[in-house]
Amino acid sequence: MFYLNKEPQRSDTQVWSTMPDEFRCRNVDSEWARANKGGEQLHSFIEGPAMDAQGNLYVTDIPYGRIFCISARKEWKLVVQYDGEPNGLKVLKDGSLLIADYRRGLLKCDPVAKTVEPLLARRNAQSFKGLNDLYVTRDESQVYFTDQGQTGLHDPTGAVYRFDFKTGRLDCLMDNVPSPNGLVVDERKSVLFVAATRDNAVWRAPLLPDGSVSKVGRFCALFGTSGPDGIALDRGGRLYVAHASLGCVFVFESNGECSRIVRSTAGNTVTNLCFGDHSCERLLITDSATGTVLVASLAEA
Repeated sequence: MFYLNKEPQRSDTQVWSTMPDEFRCRNVDSEWARANKGGEQLHSFIEGPAMDAQGNLYVTDIPYGRIFCISARKEWKLVVQYDGEPNGLKVLKDGSLLIADYRRGLLKCDPVAKTVEPLLARRNAQSFKGLNDLYVTRDESQVYFTDQGQTGLHDPTGAVYRFDFKTGRLDCLMDNVPSPNGLVVDERKSVLFVAATRDNAVWRAPLLPDGSVSKVGRFCALFGTSGPDGIALDRGGRLYVAHASLGCVFVFESNGECSRIVRSTAGNTVTNLCFGDHSCERLLITDSATGTVLVASLAEA
C-alpha cells in the first residue's frame, strides 16, 4: 500500500478529446491484441501522449501502427501508419518524434515527411523483448527506455536501457524488472523512477556519478489487476502515476506520500500522461480502451 499521512485530495477528469469514428478500426484482428488483450478486436489502443511546442498533442495507436496528431482545436489527423506497434513517444526540439516500438525497437519519425526510420533495433545483435516507453533528457543527449516484452513476476527479466546519442553507447541499467513500463529521471539526473507494472510498484533507482544505479528500491506499492503504467514528474518533485486497471492517476509527494488521486471519467484503462503546459498545472491522460484523452486541472483547490 502507499503511504498516507492524510486523506488525499480527489479530483475528476474531463474529456479533452475522443478519437473520431472514422479512425476506429472495425472487425480487424491484431497480433498485439492477441498477445496482450486476449484476442479482443480493438478499435484502437492509444498511448504515449506528448505535446509539441505549438500545443499539438501526439498519441500512438499500438495495435495498428498509427501515430495521430490532435490539434489545440481537438482536430485529429493521422500522421503516419506503418508496420509496427508504437507505444511510448516523445517530441524532440526539432519537431521529430522518438518512438518506443514493441516490434521494431527505437524509432524516429519525421511527421512532415511522414517517414519512420530505425534508430536502435537490437543490442549486441540480439533483438529486444519488446520496447514500451521512453524518457528523453532535457538536453536531448540521452534517452532512457524500457524493454518489457512479456515479462512479469514469473519472468523478471525486463530491462531498462540508456542510450547516448552523441557517443552511441548503450548501457543496460537493470535487467531484472517484472514488466518495466513508464520511466522518468529527475531534474538533477540523480534518480530514475521506473513503473514495474507486474510488480504493481514504482521502483526508485539512484543514479551514481558513473551512470550506474545502486540501492534500487520500491518507491510506492499499489494494487489491482494490472499496475502502474506511464509516469511523470512535475517541477516540485511530485510523481504522477497512471494505473492501467484502476482508472486513475495517483500523485505522490517526494517522500512517497499519496497526496492526490485523479479519477478517469471515461474508463479504467488509464495508461499514460503528460503535462499540457510548462507550469505543470494541466494533465493530459490517455484512457486507452475508450480512445479518449482526458484533462485534469492540477491547480490547488
